[in-house]
Amino acid sequence: MQQLLHRGAAVTQHGEEALDASWDDLKLFLACAKYKSFRNAAEELGLTSTTLMRRIDRLEESIGCKLFLRDQSGLTLSDEGTAMIADVAHMERHAFNVFRRASRSSNDTSGTVRVAVTEGPGNFWILPRLIDFQKTYRKITVDLRCAMEQADVARLESDIAIQLEPPTNPDLIVAKLGRLHIYPFVSKEYESLYGVPTTLAELNNHRIIKQSAPQVDDSAYARVLGLKSLEGIVGIKTNSSVGALYAVERGAGIGFLPTVSIALGAPLIAVDLGVSHHADLWLTYHKEFRTSERHKIVIDWLKKIFDPKIYPCFRDEFIHPNALVPMMTAAREGFGLTGYVAATPA
Repeated sequence: MQQLLHRGAAVTQHGEEALDASWDDLKLFLACAKYKSFRNAAEELGLTSTTLMRRIDRLEESIGCKLFLRDQSGLTLSDEGTAMIADVAHMERHAFNVFRRASRSSNDTSGTVRVAVTEGPGNFWILPRLIDFQKTYRKITVDLRCAMEQADVARLESDIAIQLEPPTNPDLIVAKLGRLHIYPFVSKEYESLYGVPTTLAELNNHRIIKQSAPQVDDSAYARVLGLKSLEGIVGIKTNSSVGALYAVERGAGIGFLPTVSIALGAPLIAVDLGVSHHADLWLTYHKEFRTSERHKIVIDWLKKIFDPKIYPCFRDEFIHPNALVPMMTAAREGFGLTGYVAATPA
């Protein structure tokens, strides 16, 4: 970066002023490079597009070169921007490491641990068990974020993440927790009113509840069902796992849900169409947290409550939902009487 900032007549005339480029502006540069759009980057950063463009203009003027090629399709890194981005990203990683080290103490068993997880496992699997965890570890606050948007652990968006795709950042530790098996379900009310399809061809007479969200393969529905298109059979589309479960419970249609849903007591009926799908769950955290006692406690606890040897719903091999029910006695521990809070209001 130093070579970039000092090359060229335009840069030289700025002298030492070029070295005063704001670190905040450099972070904005990284965001624009990531999202390839002022509008998208501004939304993510909580800024207006005008403000972001003005800040990038100021940065380009400060270092004496254009960082982006701008056209109607969005932003493309210039040669100078390409040369610069690796150095700025390296600076950012070191900055995050400073804050990460400051946030933990090797012998500290008290404080906050931030955990990001997809909606379904977060709300229906982790949260009920978190109540018992909190009774044991009173000094650890688990900040649980349940959202389909993937948190970037390397950028301090979370301390620990459970996600559907493994990250590739070499600074992160990654471990497979288990596997979610996705299967079609309907409510008892839906079955009594409309019946259930027994073949894929009969799906045209029914409606599907479709989840469209980050980390969800949008093409998987049609591919698993062997259809070219879902046009005409999608009744409700939602970005929420909880919303999809709610809609299925209320009899709105057929939903593709994790088999653990019925194993925990959700009042659903499995629809045997000869198809299923799966998504692996990956635990990831920064290697700096290996020496943090409170983080190690939470990591070990998460591995335990997703252990496929204890909870067969997370095994790699598919187990039919009806067969899971008698196998999941242990999985209900800590959930009260039924182990499941119905989305349907009383």
